[in-house]
Amino acid sequence: MLGGMPTLKGKTIFITGASRGIGKAIGVRAARDGANVVVAAKSKVANPKLPGTIYSAAEEIEQAGGKALAVPCDIRSDEEVARAVAQAVERFGGIDVLVNNASAIFLADTASTPMKRYDLMQGVNARGTFLCTQTCLPHLLKAENPHVLMLSPPLSLRPRWFAPHVAYTMAKYGMSMCVLGMAEELRERGVAVNALWPRTVIATAALNLLGGDETAQHGRTAEIVADAAWAVLTRPARQCTGNFFIDEDVLRAEGMQDFERYAVKPGEPLMRDLFVDEAREG
Repeated sequence: MLGGMPTLKGKTIFITGASRGIGKAIGVRAARDGANVVVAAKSKVANPKLPGTIYSAAEEIEQAGGKALAVPCDIRSDEEVARAVAQAVERFGGIDVLVNNASAIFLADTASTPMKRYDLMQGVNARGTFLCTQTCLPHLLKAENPHVLMLSPPLSLRPRWFAPHVAYTMAKYGMSMCVLGMAEELRERGVAVNALWPRTVIATAALNLLGGDETAQHGRTAEIVADAAWAVLTRPARQCTGNFFIDEDVLRAEGMQDFERYAVKPGEPLMRDLFVDEAREG
């Protein structure tokens, strides 16, 4: 806290998959407070089909007012994650926040899912989240207000969320099960563990798998998730853990009423994201 107001100033935020999309947006939002942001992702070389690298993201973060460290990191590798965390601690002195944002997606039914894709999603989403949390934990335990935030959905056993893409659902729910277990495991030690998920589709590169530009017209920008993440990460860790937050609900609790600023195309009807049940609609 700075002058009684919530802030991430001086905090070190380790974000996986932060070279683009939601991960980068969270980093930029934290940077506006003057945070240190570790951009841990695979993208070292620009790809015309998938814009953004760890270096371009780090540049944006520094332009926003923060300090950035770009670290090439495949979160499926124990060695690369250990190296990235060590570099972060060496550069900034510790880790206050871990954002498990990196994710692999492949929306297909059982017969159409190659095992290579299955393994990728499990390796990045479920295992990668567990590994990064485990590796950052010794440093989080030393932090003043430690938070772990998963970009993963609320848990639901409704068959409708499994039937069309069971492999992807299992992998994303693996991240959410980490929240369920780790929040309780670490509650007495003061480390907050929460999940955050968008109510609507978010216009990112991953959206190409859900319909591309046409779908994006009915979505919101990544800034809504970034603003919601900031609101969660500035809360007292001991009073905010084990939650499965929806971005819009978080911001409503902060007093926001007008969400048009986040619309890709204001006035268009919004498309609900995967895993958001009607009962969770505001």
